[in-house]
Amino acid sequence: MDNKNKNTMRVKRIGIDTYRQAVIYMRHDCPICRIEGFEAFSRINVRIRERSIIATLHIIRDSILRSGELGLSDAAWEILHAQEDDIAFLSHPEPMQSLSYVRAKIHGRALEQWQFDAIIQDIVARNFDDIHLSAFITACAGNRLNMDEIVSLTRAMINAGTRLYWDSDIVVDKHCVGGLPGNRTTIILVPIIAAFGLIMPKTSSRAITSPAGTADTMETLAPVNLTIEQMQRVVYQENGCIVWGGAMQISPADDILISVERQLDIDSEGQLIASVLSKKSAAGSTHVLIDVPVGETAKVRSMNLARQLADTLVDIGSEIDMNVRVKLTVGEQPVGRGIGPALEARDVLQVLQNDPDAPQDLREKALVLAGEILEFSGKVASDEGFVIAENILNNGTAWNKFQAICEAQGGMRTLKLARFQHEHLARQAGTVQSIDNRRLALCAKLAGAPLAAAAGIDLHIRQGQSVDNNQPLFTLHAESAGELAYALDYINAQEDIIVINPN
Repeated sequence: MDNKNKNTMRVKRIGIDTYRQAVIYMRHDCPICRIEGFEAFSRINVRIRERSIIATLHIIRDSILRSGELGLSDAAWEILHAQEDDIAFLSHPEPMQSLSYVRAKIHGRALEQWQFDAIIQDIVARNFDDIHLSAFITACAGNRLNMDEIVSLTRAMINAGTRLYWDSDIVVDKHCVGGLPGNRTTIILVPIIAAFGLIMPKTSSRAITSPAGTADTMETLAPVNLTIEQMQRVVYQENGCIVWGGAMQISPADDILISVERQLDIDSEGQLIASVLSKKSAAGSTHVLIDVPVGETAKVRSMNLARQLADTLVDIGSEIDMNVRVKLTVGEQPVGRGIGPALEARDVLQVLQNDPDAPQDLREKALVLAGEILEFSGKVASDEGFVIAENILNNGTAWNKFQAICEAQGGMRTLKLARFQHEHLARQAGTVQSIDNRRLALCAKLAGAPLAAAAGIDLHIRQGQSVDNNQPLFTLHAESAGELAYALDYINAQEDIIVINPN
């Protein structure tokens, strides 16, 4: 310990992954804990040179730390840019005014722009721990944000990170609200749009509550963790990219909130809108198409709610100077066959390569959405977009462009299959009446997706299809025997994930 200051300690990296949360570790007999009144889970300000964080304290009761040493989690180490034997100064943090705004929201008060600005700034600075983030997410869920608040939250999220600008009057993007397994149209339409000549710098998210996000699926085919400079190089070279937005500090609060939303399994409509549009605006997009699947087991369950969401998205887009178009699509069953990163990537490749065995529903939907985006250009009539997109796909131009994008992002990868597979069979003959999107997605997650990229489900049937007794309905894929068994325990306890009406 530095004798010049009783509140200084020598830092040590102890190799504990706490994801995004900054955690520090002190011995149970540390004199600073006694003098300052620090105890387990205290929030402590830690400063090394000019950088500081507010971290959560964990107490160590063995010899992993010597007297005078402060342990840092991987996240704390990286945020502080620490080096071995650096000296850290510890102090009580100043009260966070933004937490009072979160409490006000919990009690039903509407917040102003400056209050959202303060909350988002503290989130990006990692001053909020997971408990604070959970409180904010929950306070905003259940339609507790009015229109003005959604606009304010969106602007706060845009302003808290990097903003990109492109040398074009029209920069297009697309987003799907989600809740529909296998709906991986983005990776197909980006090369179509880029081949046409429009700029489409696609920054995608990883999965929140689903077995795969676009970034998870694309990562099985090419690197997605690009820097801003690398992303710009790819886009200027190929007109488009498909990368993970979380690597570039584009609306960085969004990725922090998503990490907690994933654990809570909560999607707030207001935060969803702010999340989507802040990412698009920060990435420099001027024209955005939003795909909203509607179905009983999709994220949006009724046409009435879908229309309300569509109106809100268009209105909020207008407030932030963005041209937003919403496409309401059928969401009664998964799109394509694969559910999980590698299996969805396989479907995408089949479509791009014009494989006769490619899932036609995925191909058709991707072309419909690509046609809508092409119409943003002003060069394509409202009834011509689909045909132009189809020609670009059919003649191989889209496949060539996709390969070029993959190479520009770091090189195309070979897909890997899961080691363990199990066929789930029909228990009777009949006609497929319904497929539960949510529970089928949960099966894929229990099998290990998206962290286990090859895990998931390969769906063999569609609604309205006739099946025989003991005919395979889907194949479960897992990378370990334990995860396979875990998913099978759930599947075997369910009777109506796929409902079959007897003939």
